[in-house]
Amino acid sequence: MQTSALPDLAHTDAKPVHWLATATAMAAVVALAGLLQPEAATATAEASEHGVTTQDGSASAVTAPDPAGVVFPLGCGAAGHTVAESAPGDLDGDGRPETVAVVRCAAGSGTPPSGIYVVTQPSGAAPRVVATLVDPAQKLNVTDFAVRDGRVSATVLGYSSADVPRCCPDELESATWRWEGNAFIKSAGPAGSTARGV
Repeated sequence: MQTSALPDLAHTDAKPVHWLATATAMAAVVALAGLLQPEAATATAEASEHGVTTQDGSASAVTAPDPAGVVFPLGCGAAGHTVAESAPGDLDGDGRPETVAVVRCAAGSGTPPSGIYVVTQPSGAAPRVVATLVDPAQKLNVTDFAVRDGRVSATVLGYSSADVPRCCPDELESATWRWEGNAFIKSAGPAGSTARGV
């Protein structure tokens, strides 16, 4: 074996104490990152109250339903669910606002599938889900969510096959839902691929 004419460098001869110090520093960084999580992003409008005119001509404020206490039709088990985004809007034109919520199972990591639900609250009753626009069973993710002018819009990300890793959706669809008659009607923009050309 040929020996080097260069002097030994300290970083090329790591001792177990160096590895232990590195592991401790990494654990501290990971723990600190876990404590400094940003608050969940929401698309909630600044004013969730809508004015409603009663039969006698007086105006009263009607508050949109709060999705926090709603039981969503998700199979999350003990993990529970997370309302990722929500926004109010009068979707059926009755003068009372509904709340549309993007909900998914709570996960420590990864991106579980999302659902989009319409929540209403009749006078004196608890808020409840009245429509499912995207079912988590479809294994889709939702981005660019908004409620404007009686319409719900979102970008829906999906997978072209079971071989596509769940981290990296490769299909994209722009979708809009609008209340017509007695149901929400979906209209979709052109489906595309999220893959980038080389």
